[in-house]
Amino acid sequence: MTITRYDPFREAVSLQHRLNSLFRDLNEDDNPVAASSFVPPVDIYEDADKVVLKLEVPGIDQKDLKVSVENNTLTVKGERKFEADEKEQNFHRIERSYGSFFRAFTLPSSVNTEEVAASYNAGVLKLELKKKAEAQPKQIEIKAA
Repeated sequence: MTITRYDPFREAVSLQHRLNSLFRDLNEDDNPVAASSFVPPVDIYEDADKVVLKLEVPGIDQKDLKVSVENNTLTVKGERKFEADEKEQNFHRIERSYGSFFRAFTLPSSVNTEEVAASYNAGVLKLELKKKAEAQPKQIEIKAA
């Protein structure tokens, strides 16, 4: 008699592999430019004065980007369009994502939502959100007793 070790996750992993295979098959549609959405990567950092977000959105025109702030939520929307003159080409592979995207970020209470600056350069959308005056660090002078 052979003893086999019980693995409670074996069936879950098998199910995950089958679902991945199913979705992979669905993505290989007859239409190479299916309206798929994508999520541009973002870097977020802060210093004493501001919070900065940098989104990678190469190939997207500045006019196709929309940035808004409402109820302490920063929203970035955009669309990468497939060029109509390339639709007739004989593509061997399409790996770049096309379609629209939507990113939403909850802003900390330390950010002044009235002072948001946006710039676009070389496919990178940079958003600078200034911090409120009370959230910025203050230097406290130490007096001799």
